[in-house]
Amino acid sequence: MKLGSLKEGGRDGTLIVVSRDLARAVRVPHIAPTLQRALEDWTNTAARLNGVSEALDASTARTIDGFEVFALDMAMLAAPLPRAYEFVDGSAYLPHVERVRRARGAEVPESFYSDPLMYQAVSAGFLGPRDAVPVRDEAFGIDLEAEVVVVTDDVPHGVSAEDAANHIQLIGLVNDVSLRNLIPNELAKGFGFLQSKPRSGLSPVFVTPDELGEAWQGSKVHRPLLTHINGQWFGAPEAGEDMQFSFAQLIAHAARTRPLSAGTIVGSGTVANQSTDKGASCFAELRTIETLRDGKPSTPFMKFGDVVRIEMLDAEGRSIFGAIEQRIEKLD
Repeated sequence: MKLGSLKEGGRDGTLIVVSRDLARAVRVPHIAPTLQRALEDWTNTAARLNGVSEALDASTARTIDGFEVFALDMAMLAAPLPRAYEFVDGSAYLPHVERVRRARGAEVPESFYSDPLMYQAVSAGFLGPRDAVPVRDEAFGIDLEAEVVVVTDDVPHGVSAEDAANHIQLIGLVNDVSLRNLIPNELAKGFGFLQSKPRSGLSPVFVTPDELGEAWQGSKVHRPLLTHINGQWFGAPEAGEDMQFSFAQLIAHAARTRPLSAGTIVGSGTVANQSTDKGASCFAELRTIETLRDGKPSTPFMKFGDVVRIEMLDAEGRSIFGAIEQRIEKLD
C-alpha cells in the first residue's frame, strides 16, 4: 500500500491511503488521524489500512468506509511524515565516500567497510514534495542528495541486523539538502553537522515493502534513482548496487545503544555506484568526478530558481513513490 499526508489537520497532517497509480486517495480518520499515530499502533492499523488500499485499487467507488475518494493533487501533500521523532542518515554507498576522499588525497579508513557512517539529521520538520527549498545565500553551496529512506516501527535496543529487517515498515525517497560550503568549517570543529544541514524534502508517498516486489531484496531497493535538474537528466545510479550496508544493518547500528521510536526515518546516504556512467545523485559527487578527471570542479552548486526532481520508476516505468520536485528559492 501507499500512504501520504495532506496539508491539513495540524503539524502532522492528515493520513491518506493513495492508489497504486497515485491518482486517487481517501482519508482514513477511523483508522488513524496521522501516519505517526498509525506507526505507533502498526500491528493493528497496518491490516486495516491495507484493506482500504485494496478497496481503492479494486474499484472506482466514490466512497470507502463512508469517506470520499478524491483525485490526488501532489500540491495538496505534506511530507508523509511532516515531522519525525528521529532521522538518522547513513552513508552506505562507499564509492561516493571513496571518490570524495581520493579527491582530497585521503585514504578511506578500513573501519568504514565494517562500521557504518551515520549522523543524527534534522527531523523536526520535512518539506513536502512540491515545497520550495528556502536558502538565504547561494554562497552556502546549495546541493541536493537523492537518497532512499525507510521508516521503522518501534525498534528494540540492541536489535540484530537480522531482526531489524522485520522493523522496516515503509520505504520512500528524500532530497537531503546540504549546504556544502558550510560543511568544512563545521566538520573541522569535530562536532558534526548543524547549519550545513537544513530541512529535507520527502517523496509524496511512502510504500510498504511488498509494493516493490522483487526490487526489495536483502533490505535494499534494487531500482535506479532518477534525478533531473531543470528538466535535464542528472543521474540514475542503481540503488541496490554498491550499497555497503543494508537498511537492516543501518537500523541495527543506530539501535546499538538505544531503542528507536516508531516513525524513525533511516536514510541510505547519497546513492552512488562504482561506475560513473549512470551519473550522480548530488553536485558534490559530480564535482568530485570533475576534480579527479580535470584537476578541479567545473559545475557550480545550485542557484535560486533551479528545480530538482527525484523519482524512482518500477520495471514498467510507473512512478513508485511519486516525484520530489522542488525549486530553490531565496529566503528573505
